[in-house]
Amino acid sequence: MIKIKLSDLLGKHKMNQKMLSNLTGIRPATISKMYYEEIKRIDVKHLNSICQTFNCEISELLEFIPDKKNK
Repeated sequence: MIKIKLSDLLGKHKMNQKMLSNLTGIRPATISKMYYEEIKRIDVKHLNSICQTFNCEISELLEFIPDKKNK
């Protein structure tokens, strides 16, 4: 599973979703879906814009968590 850590970054930078939307040009609905981890696909341009805005690495925004498999 891929965890989107947008809420962590917004909190760390004391920013809300609307401010991020204004700074990046990403639609508020898209930001909201990323925030609540409901988004199915993420545009690379959006990832780039968010990382530029927060001056962060992609690993601060996305995290891979291996799925637990039942044996």
